[in-house]
Amino acid sequence: MPKAPAADQLRLLTVQELDTQADQARHRLESLAAKVELTSLLSRESELNGRRIEADTAISDLKREVTKAEDDVQSVRARAARDNERLLSGGSSARDLQSLQSELEVLVNRQAALEEIELDAMQRLEDAESVADGVVAEAAVIAAALADVRQRVESESAAIEAELAGIVRDRMNATFNLDEALLALYEKLRASNGDSGAAPLTRGTCQGCHMSLNPSDLAAIEAKPDDEIVRCEECDRILVRGTTA
Repeated sequence: MPKAPAADQLRLLTVQELDTQADQARHRLESLAAKVELTSLLSRESELNGRRIEADTAISDLKREVTKAEDDVQSVRARAARDNERLLSGGSSARDLQSLQSELEVLVNRQAALEEIELDAMQRLEDAESVADGVVAEAAVIAAALADVRQRVESESAAIEAELAGIVRDRMNATFNLDEALLALYEKLRASNGDSGAAPLTRGTCQGCHMSLNPSDLAAIEAKPDDEIVRCEECDRILVRGTTA
């Protein structure tokens, strides 16, 4: 059976406690509420950027539409003005005057229709600009919130990282001159279990899986030399004897 000094086995519990603390710190670092909020705000910012692009595109298209409508109205007005001047000049034949009168009537109707189109385009442009203003205003609020959340993430992360650095230093001290074979076995078991590789045997119970040993198995373990490495038959962790907690 593998052996390691009993004192080293007891020190292994300190290593295990520090590893647990480090795991908890890393979990807190990854699951910061501020990080969750940051992810949500970044998603909202991305959505707003998309809406702003859509609004800008719509405004650009509508401005061209308004300009075209204005040009069309101006063109009809100019044509009507010329026809009206000719009509008032009186220098044309009766047939030409009648033709001009008919054309003016058509132009008046055409102008009215084009002005309706122009007003509709201008209203849609105004609505699009209002939407764009709303997006810009909301984006400004999101930008301010992002600055605040980023600062919180940085501050909270720095505090946990400092705590983690301290735990890592303490672990290095705890493993200094620790039996290498014992430490290697612990690391292997910890990786296999996903959390811990050693647990105290307290009052006949493995504190890793919380299974109680039957009296005969407990007696057999207690009869083993202090330096013999004992494993839990249920969870396979190193059972550290000599603890009373």
